Amino acid sequence: MEDYKKESLTLKGAVALGTGVMIGAGIFALLGQVAELSGTWFPYIFIVGAIISGFSAYSYIKVSNAYPSSGGIAMILMKAYGKTTITAAASVLMALSMVINESLVARTFGSYTLQLFNVDDNALWEPALGVALLIFAFIINISGNKVIGKTSQFMAVIKIAGIIVFAIGGLWAAHFALADLLPVTSDTTNYSAASYIGAIALSILAYKGFTTITNSGGEITQPRKNVGRSIVISLLICTVVYFLVAIAVNSSLSIPEIVNAKDYSLAEAAKPAFGNYGLYFTVGIAIIATISGVIASIFAVSRMTAMLTDMKLIPHNHFGMSGGIQKHMLVYIVVIAITLTIFFDLSRIASIGAIFYLVMDMIVHWGVFKHLRRDVNANGIILISALLLDLVVLAAFLWIKASSDIFVVIVSAIGIILVFAGEKWFLHWKENEED
Repeated sequence: MEDYKKESLTLKGAVALGTGVMIGAGIFALLGQVAELSGTWFPYIFIVGAIISGFSAYSYIKVSNAYPSSGGIAMILMKAYGKTTITAAASVLMALSMVINESLVARTFGSYTLQLFNVDDNALWEPALGVALLIFAFIINISGNKVIGKTSQFMAVIKIAGIIVFAIGGLWAAHFALADLLPVTSDTTNYSAASYIGAIALSILAYKGFTTITNSGGEITQPRKNVGRSIVISLLICTVVYFLVAIAVNSSLSIPEIVNAKDYSLAEAAKPAFGNYGLYFTVGIAIIATISGVIASIFAVSRMTAMLTDMKLIPHNHFGMSGGIQKHMLVYIVVIAITLTIFFDLSRIASIGAIFYLVMDMIVHWGVFKHLRRDVNANGIILISALLLDLVVLAAFLWIKASSDIFVVIVSAIGIILVFAGEKWFLHWKENEED
C-alpha cells in the first residue's frame, strides 16, 4: 500500500475502475431518483447527462494528456490556479463528493441486499450493511494495486454482463416494441423544466466516476494516450448500459411504482418480468456492482488526498497510526463515509454529492479556459460550453432543493463555506510557519 507503481494499471484496468465507480452509483443508486424528477423521460435524461459529462470530460482529458499525474484533479487545479485557496478548496470538494459517492453506494448495497430478506427495520439494517461494505472495501484497498485491479476487472465484467442480461431480458418479458421508446405524454404534464434539469444533475453524478481515471493517471500505462481513451470508453459503456436498463425498468413498472421503490428500483422491476429468480439475480448483480464501486472509489480518493497532503494543500495528522500517508487517508476516508452512511438517506447523500461536484467542475473548466487552454491546445468554446451547462444544471437543482428540501441546500452551503474558509486559514498558517 505504501507506493503505487507507475504503469501498474492497464487500459482495461483503468476502464474497469471508471465503470466500477459509475455503474455502482448510477444504475442502482440514482435511477429511481432520476425517474422521480423526470417521469417517463428518465431514460433520455441519462443520455443528456452523458452528453454534458462528455463536455466536462474534455477539460480533464486535455490536461491529463499533457500532464499525466496521480494527482489528477488536484494537479489540474494546481496548474491552473497555483497553490491557492481555490486549488485546495476545489480539490477537497472533489474528494468529499467522492466520499459522498461511497456512502451513497454503500447504502444502496444495503437497500438491495435487504430485498432478499423479510426485515421490518430497514432504517437499522440498511446503514449497518453499508458500513460492513465500507469496512470490506477498506481491507481490499490495503492489499494494494494488484488486488484492486484484478478485483475491479473481474467484478466489472460480471456486473456489466449481468446488467445487460437484465436489460435485454426485461425488454423481452415486457414485449418491448420500438413504439415503447417514446415517453407516455400523459405522464409528462406534472414535471417542470427545472425538475427535468434537476434530474440531469443527478444523472451527471452517475457519470462523474470518469474523474477516478484522472486521479490514477500516474499508474496507467502510456498515460498520455490511455487516460483519454479510458475516459471515453468508460463513458460510452455506461451510457449504453444506463439507457438499456432505464428502458427495461420503464417497460416493467409505472413511474409511481418506480418512485415508490426508488432505492431498489431494479430489484422491483425484476419481479414482474422474472419472478423471484429475477429478483435474486438482480440483487446479486447489484451487490457485485456496489462492492466494486466502493472499492474503486476508495482507491481513487485515497490517491487524491495523499497527493493533496504531499502538496501541502490539506492538513495531516498520523493520530499515532503506523504506515504512510496513503494508509492513513484510507482510514480517514472510510470513517467519513461510514458517518455519512449512518446519518443520511440516499436522496440527501446524492443531492449533496451533486452540488459539491458541479461547483468543483465549474472551477476546473474556468481554470483550464483562463490559464491552460493554450498550453494544452484546448478549444475555448467547448470549455465555456461545459461551464455554462454546469451552471444551468446547478442553478435549477438548487432551486428544486430549496423548494423541496432546504436542509440539503443549507448543509451544502455550509460545507462549501467551511471548506473554503478552512483552506484559506490552513494555507495562511502554513505560509507563516514556513517563514
